[in-house]
Amino acid sequence: MTSRAVRETARVTSEVLFDLSLQRRLRSNLDRHQVREHSDEGLARAAVCVVVLDSDALIHGVDPLASGESTSDRKRLLAEIPGSTNDVELTGSVEGTAGGASVLLTRRGSRLKDHPGQWALPGGRVDSGETPLQAAMREASEEVGLNLTSDNLLGQLDDYPTRSGYVISPFVFWIDGELEPVANPAEVASIHRISIRELTRPDSPRFVKIPESDRPVVQLPIGGDLIHAPTGAVLYQFRAVAFDGNSIRVDELEQPVFAWR
Repeated sequence: MTSRAVRETARVTSEVLFDLSLQRRLRSNLDRHQVREHSDEGLARAAVCVVVLDSDALIHGVDPLASGESTSDRKRLLAEIPGSTNDVELTGSVEGTAGGASVLLTRRGSRLKDHPGQWALPGGRVDSGETPLQAAMREASEEVGLNLTSDNLLGQLDDYPTRSGYVISPFVFWIDGELEPVANPAEVASIHRISIRELTRPDSPRFVKIPESDRPVVQLPIGGDLIHAPTGAVLYQFRAVAFDGNSIRVDELEQPVFAWR
């Protein structure tokens, strides 16, 4: 067997299988987790979806916007990321990160008022009369065309208060091949399936100090990019609590300054 074949075999066998065993594992770990809630006094309430679904490395591993970025674009995007100045591995792309059980990640549309072009989970503000769970399911339908129900729900993670004035409630959902995400172009530039294998990289998470805060900024290396809080914090807790079965809190982890606005 050639060295390339050995590497390919290692990559394939390290994928997390999307099967009933994984579903039971995630649900059981989430059932044991005691959700930490935060008051929304002075803050707006929001909700997001961590959607677990299957993926194919060849079909879902493309990052359509990466090919359109020039070297100057890349330098501009990375300039505000703490600790990235000398990180030559960063490309701003999540190309090649699909394969096996995955979570859904979106790149926000460039014309959105809040946080354009940033990585996000399907979700948004809770409307009057809604519960956070209802808002999460509504936003999944509006943003990525997924009509989720309580039957898809596996559990809930901790609330995360953001610097931009929200308390985010994350919910974890499981979908099979009967539901296919479709991006709403008014809100979502692209949809990506990020392998759970990618969330368990040995260099993930990273914690970086910044002068503006005494709390560490959390960074999740995904492909050639870094996912920050709040999305990065939610995905870090999903990996640690739902997949690994550990008890960790993330509400004190910091966001980079560019996400404070």
